[in-house]
Amino acid sequence: MRFASPFRRRRGAIPLVAAALAALAAVAGPAAGPAGAQTLDKVAFGTNWVAQAEHGGFYQALADGTYRRYGLDVTIVPGGPNANNRILLPVGKLDFYMSANTLQAFDAVEQNVPTVVVAAIFQKDPQVLIAHPGAVERFADLKRLNLFVSKEGMASYFQWLKAEYGFSDAQVKPYTFNAQPFLADKRSAMQGYVTSEPFAIERQSRIRPVVFLLADQGFSSYSTLIETRRDLVENKPGLVERFVDASIVGWYSYLYGDPSAGNALIRKQNPEMSEDLLAYARERMKTYGIVDSGDAERLGIGAMTDARMAAFFAAMVKAGVTKPTVDFRRSYTLQFVNKRVGIDLRPKN
Repeated sequence: MRFASPFRRRRGAIPLVAAALAALAAVAGPAAGPAGAQTLDKVAFGTNWVAQAEHGGFYQALADGTYRRYGLDVTIVPGGPNANNRILLPVGKLDFYMSANTLQAFDAVEQNVPTVVVAAIFQKDPQVLIAHPGAVERFADLKRLNLFVSKEGMASYFQWLKAEYGFSDAQVKPYTFNAQPFLADKRSAMQGYVTSEPFAIERQSRIRPVVFLLADQGFSSYSTLIETRRDLVENKPGLVERFVDASIVGWYSYLYGDPSAGNALIRKQNPEMSEDLLAYARERMKTYGIVDSGDAERLGIGAMTDARMAAFFAAMVKAGVTKPTVDFRRSYTLQFVNKRVGIDLRPKN
C-alpha cells in the first residue's frame, strides 16, 4: 500500500536559487496581460499538488462563479510530481501561488525572492503523527516509539519536536510514503495529513489510528497561504484584494454551503479523487478547525497576525530551522486580510 502523502505534496520546499530563476525567466519571457477588450482580469493561480479537497475553496470559487463576480477570469494551474509552480510565480508565469507553510515564506525572504504572503487560508497546518490504537495515550508517549518521518519533515517540524518535546533522531526511520512499515510495527508512528492518511489507513487496514495534530501541540505554522509577487501588491493592489476576497468567500461556501460544484471540478481535474475522500477531508477540516479557528473566528478566513508570525519565527529560530538574521516581517503583509470578508456566510449557532 502506497500513499501519495499530502506532506510530500504540499510541504516539499524547493530552494529558489537565483540561478534557477534566471534560467527559467530567460526561456519563459514576460507574462502576457489581459487584452484591452476584456471585462475580466485574467489571473493564473498555481496550486502545489493535484486537485483535492484541501484546495476546495479555490475550486468552489471558480466553479460557482465567485471569481467572475469579483471581475476575475481565473485559471487554476494544478501542481504535481513533475510541476514546480512555486518557481513560476516570481518569473511572472503565475499571478498567485498556494504555498504550503510559513517556512517557505521565510525561505523566500532569505533568498531574496520577490514574493509575499497575502493570506493564510489554513489557520492550522494539517500535519499529524499517526499511531496504532493502544500504543499511546498522550502526545509525549510518541517519544517511546519508532517514527517514520520524511527528509522534509526532519528538516522542519521534527527539529521543533526535538526542541520543544525532547524527541530524538535515534527514534526516526525513513518515511517513503508507504504505510506498510508503520502497519507492520505496532510500536511505531508515521507522519501524514489529518485529511487523508487516517482515511486510507482505516479503509485498507480496518484499524482506527490515534491521530495527533501538530498544530494542537503548538506547531503554529500557517498553511495553504496565498502568495503573490511584490510588484502586484505595489502596482495592482485592487487585483490582489479581489482575488483574496473571492477566495475567502469560496472557502466559506465550500465548508458551510453545498460543496458539490467545487468537488465536481476537483474530480474533473483529478479523476482519482473519490467522493468519499472529498467528504472525509472536508469534514476533517471542519472538525479540527483547519480553516476556520483561532483568529479567523473573529477576523475571517485568511487571517494573519504579526504576533503569531513573530512567535512562529522565534520557535523556528530556537529549533535551528530558520536563521535569526532573516527579516521575517518582509515575508507577509496584512493589507488584504482581517477584514471579516464573507464572515456572514458562517452558520450562526
